[in-house]
Amino acid sequence: MLDRYKPGRERDYAANRIIANIYNKVSHGWNVWAPTNTARSDTAVKDVLERYRAYINNVRAKGVLKIKTFHDYSSRLRILEEYIREQVQPVRMCYQLDQSFWTDFLDYLLIDRDLSAKSRNNYRTWSSTLCSWMVEKRYLLENPIQYIHQLPEHDKLRQPLEPADLKKLSCWLSEHNKPFLLAVMMEYFTAIRPTELSFIRLRDINVSEGSVFVSSQISKNRRDGKIKLPNKVIKLMIELHIFDRPNHFYLFGKGFLPAGIRQESRYFTAEFNKVREALHFPSCYKFYSLKDSGLRDISNAVGVEVAQKQARHSSIQTTNLYLKGHGMKVYDVLADFEGYL
Repeated sequence: MLDRYKPGRERDYAANRIIANIYNKVSHGWNVWAPTNTARSDTAVKDVLERYRAYINNVRAKGVLKIKTFHDYSSRLRILEEYIREQVQPVRMCYQLDQSFWTDFLDYLLIDRDLSAKSRNNYRTWSSTLCSWMVEKRYLLENPIQYIHQLPEHDKLRQPLEPADLKKLSCWLSEHNKPFLLAVMMEYFTAIRPTELSFIRLRDINVSEGSVFVSSQISKNRRDGKIKLPNKVIKLMIELHIFDRPNHFYLFGKGFLPAGIRQESRYFTAEFNKVREALHFPSCYKFYSLKDSGLRDISNAVGVEVAQKQARHSSIQTTNLYLKGHGMKVYDVLADFEGYL
């Protein structure tokens, strides 16, 4: 490699430069005998994870990732980086992110961090997404997660509220916290997901029609939807003077009253947990249990098909195509649905 240089200072300089480059690669984990099957397999893991962070920041800014998904990805990325830093011999090059590495990482989450099987499986799904991105960018030849299986999961802890407990909840909130009662009713009667509920604005509510519009911009399935509001929910809104606020306000701001600044979905969960403790309800009752409870009671009252449409669930028979905005159908049979809340 140095024959083109004459013996002397220039040749020595070229030789030292080659030695320095090789030393730098070796010190960062490069192994001349390791099978690097892509042009980028010997890229530093630290650099690749920083590029992935920049990537998810970029797609979040463009609206491709929902904010909850973005926070989930960012959190899991931080945990992965912590795990790598804590290793006695941390991986340095992309080719080291093989099946053994990911198996150890998922075992670390399950055993050392004491995560549930479901949480571990969620990390596995995210890890597969990350590795697929790395395959696309040619940092890996294949996705090693495909060889790692999901763990069996126990049945979900969340359970629907019993009818008697729904009545107890309604009575207690009527006396102590009517604004939060509205949030509880919205979850029970409309089956709108908590994250979606936090984005609902007053302009999305049509009082004359008795409906609430869920834009594709905030819905989980990325489709517009319109949902029937029972009369008792609208009456509570009027009683709370909800529509006295500006039309662009979020339905649930601070104190569960309309405001220009929205509260995140965990705000519902935190308040429900306080109420659950006050009423001595079991821990299997969650804020999201209200959706389960509502769908159960709607199914029993007016049929499974109406409950399915109210929840915007798809099935084999459903085309899953929705009309925009006000052209959508709402189910007036729910106008006088009383339920147990």
